[in-house]
Amino acid sequence: MAMAIHTPRPVRLFIVVALLLIWLPSPSSSSTMHNNNWAVLVCTSRFWFNYRHMANTLSLYRTVKRLGIPDERIILMLADDMACNARNKYPAQVFNNENHQLNLYGDNVEVDYRGYEVTVENFLRVLTGRHESAVPRSKRLLSDEGSHILLYMTGHGGDEFLKFQDNEELQSHDLADAVKQMKEKHRFKELLIMVDTCQAATLFSQLHSPGVLAIGSSMKGENSYSHHLDSDIGVSVVDRFTYYTLAFFEKLNMYSNASLSSLFNSYNPSLLMSTAYYRMDLYQRPLNEVPVTNFFGSVMKTIHIDSAYTGLSAPPETEAAIVSEDNEVDRKLESETDPIKVNDQDMKKHKCIYHAWLEDMQDKLKKQDTDALVKYGLGSMLLCWQFPPGNRHNYSNLHRFVPLRSSA
Repeated sequence: MAMAIHTPRPVRLFIVVALLLIWLPSPSSSSTMHNNNWAVLVCTSRFWFNYRHMANTLSLYRTVKRLGIPDERIILMLADDMACNARNKYPAQVFNNENHQLNLYGDNVEVDYRGYEVTVENFLRVLTGRHESAVPRSKRLLSDEGSHILLYMTGHGGDEFLKFQDNEELQSHDLADAVKQMKEKHRFKELLIMVDTCQAATLFSQLHSPGVLAIGSSMKGENSYSHHLDSDIGVSVVDRFTYYTLAFFEKLNMYSNASLSSLFNSYNPSLLMSTAYYRMDLYQRPLNEVPVTNFFGSVMKTIHIDSAYTGLSAPPETEAAIVSEDNEVDRKLESETDPIKVNDQDMKKHKCIYHAWLEDMQDKLKKQDTDALVKYGLGSMLLCWQFPPGNRHNYSNLHRFVPLRSSA
């Protein structure tokens, strides 16, 4: 005679939850809303004669901060400290122009990686998020699938490589592999890579991940030149590509609508003494429709209003809150005067706890909130263990564990 196998209720519920999680569609980055910006700014050069590379990076750091990206969303990597170099005639100061009007190394510079911390390994760990547990959050790129990331690198490079510390090299396939991992781990929605180095275009040759836009200061076989020498400091203080990039952004503020197309078209080969290269085949949107602040500025939530000034009227959120409170009062008055609704509320308060949890799980499933669904599934198993079917007298203390949903 065949024997029926009885599966415990918690096990059945766990199987149902597991199947629901499998059936949940994973959100695609293309449909995810852009909600935050990050910047990773890297100077890879040591030694005093590479002063301009640190000035390049600090200049971009100042620009993205001015346009609205906060320090907690900027990873700044400086391979040397020119401000404290013994050759520096202006201690604790770094300039990108010979007039010395703007000190780039001011009081509000937060360097995340400095000196010998700037290595290829640490750079790749920042991009991929593969840090050791001791690395603080302030040194991590905590981006997500709604992030736009600006990756700026400057230093000495060659055919498909960028030198770090004059000691090691970042290869083009290393960069491509890191970007591929970032895409697979949903660490960005769109990525803009900007490189100011010799033969910068060759560093993008291995990229294949969608949503990536790249621009380099020079083509294969071309050098990237400095802009001008500061005779007082004794070295060149900025590179040409970065100098004209800064000149473009100095005309803008965080509310400007200038597009990436206008930025790319602003580079004049006769002024750069090289040919700026753009890799756009992996990027889906037209450049003339993408504001530069999508990468170089903050993400601002704008609210359209009809009138020019609404200081004496309640904001939309306040009005909505007032209306909802009035509706809630009306519902309470109706329920108090209608015995049928009162009995219905009592029934819902004392209904089976499994039905209440099932309704909550269905709501979470509609919203595709996977993390919350997992928590509810674990909570359901706990309830099954704590309040097994048949022991209905235990439900009297159920409110200490989980609040029941009230009627709408």
